[in-house]
Amino acid sequence: MTILPINPADNASPEALGAFLAQCRAAAVRDGHAKLVSITLAVEALDPLAVLESIFEPGEPHFYAERPAIGTALAGAEIACAHEARGVGRFASVQEWMSETLAHTIAVGDVNAPLGGPHFFASFAFHDEVEPGEPFPAAYAFVPRWQVARAGAITTAVANLHVTPDADLEALAQRVWRAHGKFRSFDYGSLDAGGVPSSRPGGARGEGTPPTFRSNETGDYRAAVAQALGRIEAGEFKKIVLARVQELAADQPLHPLRMLNGLRQRFPDCYAFSFAQGRGPSFIGASPERLVRVSQGRLETEALAGSIRRGAGASEDAALAAALLRSEKDCREHRDVLDDIVARLAPLGLQPQFPTQPQVRRFANVQHLHTPVQAALPDGVRLLDVLAAMHPTPAVGGSPRTAAVARIREIEGFPRGVYAGTLGWLNARGGGEFFVGIRSAIVEGERARVFAGAGIVAGSTPEKEFAETELKFKAMLDALAG
Repeated sequence: MTILPINPADNASPEALGAFLAQCRAAAVRDGHAKLVSITLAVEALDPLAVLESIFEPGEPHFYAERPAIGTALAGAEIACAHEARGVGRFASVQEWMSETLAHTIAVGDVNAPLGGPHFFASFAFHDEVEPGEPFPAAYAFVPRWQVARAGAITTAVANLHVTPDADLEALAQRVWRAHGKFRSFDYGSLDAGGVPSSRPGGARGEGTPPTFRSNETGDYRAAVAQALGRIEAGEFKKIVLARVQELAADQPLHPLRMLNGLRQRFPDCYAFSFAQGRGPSFIGASPERLVRVSQGRLETEALAGSIRRGAGASEDAALAAALLRSEKDCREHRDVLDDIVARLAPLGLQPQFPTQPQVRRFANVQHLHTPVQAALPDGVRLLDVLAAMHPTPAVGGSPRTAAVARIREIEGFPRGVYAGTLGWLNARGGGEFFVGIRSAIVEGERARVFAGAGIVAGSTPEKEFAETELKFKAMLDALAG
């Protein structure tokens, strides 16, 4: 990536912008290759979700991820450039495309600011291939045209432009200048009470009544768990994660970003997320599980497996947490996930460090056994290399991975698609963060598909695993209903 010593704030005029874009187009002509031009500006404090809501279009891709509890949020909309991949080499394909894109990127502004510079948003489905009719591909990555991020007290706005040798510079300059003005004086008053632009179709909620749902579910989850337990007893695998899916029909159109608002408010310790490829459906959720984070050459991941409900009060909560820590079944399940993480990082030359005993991590509706894992990232090993090695973890697939994952489709009875896949972002410096696409739903029009799963190991019972998924469904349905 070429970083030019130009401060956009000091050259904030249509004429200066036009002259800069002319230089970029000349470089594209000279090299015979289109340029990704990225302009980063520090702006007054903005809510990235509010900005995304203001420019949301159902036919355009978007990506949103937020950790409300730590004050970080990142939003992107529309496309500067994009890439799809499938098969066992999908992670490597995305990495190759990113490297090629960055080799032809021209950036100005404070690209080293927190969440500054061009970002690549990506999603990877659970399997290397997806079945016909699935709304999301096996791998999809894009650089958004508009990007807004908040990291603590710092807010950055980024415009990313695809400048070809024959680009219409006047149109590009006008587009950026209008966005510059909007970000400098963002009007929250244009949004309705639900946070959706009131002028857009479907933005209003009628009389403000929350949606009601009719639900339908096929298959017998208890029977699926019983079948899995039989295979575990026969030695086919030690653990398999089985999910349920409920098909919901609402009495009104469902706006994915309004539903996301409900999730971010109810689950501030989770990754609130929304992703759309631009073909209609949005994949939204509140995931409790980080898969990989890389910052300044250091990798962070975690084992999150073994669960129990929250208590009605502090005493019951503590008693349930103590029971979880004593549970042989849950501790064994948790240790399998941790051992798998260590085994998959070792061939990449990483030396993971982690506490000897798990702790209990509490979320709004459930408690999990949790072990954080850290390691220095060796030279030449990139975030997507780690992601390819780790996904899917036993927390969403099973153990041994190959044997368990091969049976999930057969036993569950429905295609997972992007559910239990991984989503996240990468920056131009090699950093980024990915989380697991669980506690989630696919939303389009008046319909939603809601997912919930549980890990099945020796000692599991069909009734207890059904009850665990019911708990997860309730939390999602309450949030979706607003």
